[in-house]
Amino acid sequence: MESSLYQQINNLEGRLLQPEIRRSREEISMLLADDFVEFGSSGYTYDKLQVIEELPHSPSVPVIIEDFQVKVLSPYVVLATYRTVKTNESREEMRNSLRSSIWKFIDGRWQMVFHQGTRTSDSCKKLRNY
Repeated sequence: MESSLYQQINNLEGRLLQPEIRRSREEISMLLADDFVEFGSSGYTYDKLQVIEELPHSPSVPVIIEDFQVKVLSPYVVLATYRTVKTNESREEMRNSLRSSIWKFIDGRWQMVFHQGTRTSDSCKKLRNY
């Protein structure tokens, strides 16, 4: 896989975790495909409109991305998998999640069509290669 594609998808995932992007309905709308679906770590399912309406009002918590991987599913579809560690202000670990996203190249840009978060225990430190 091209390192530029890896870096591009990594940057897009990182943008969705940045507080200033999460507060911008316009930015969120550009990053999510119209048919976007999320299975949240909360157990709830969200569509694009729900994310655009709710995300700007959610509290911002520092997040660290670890073990980031990208798998090309087709020339215009990729799967990103990674682990997030949400921290508090003193940078102590608070909550770990495994994350997966499907990105599709639509109208000249990458957009997220699916995302899933699964909470894990602190002992889950590495993603296994699949």
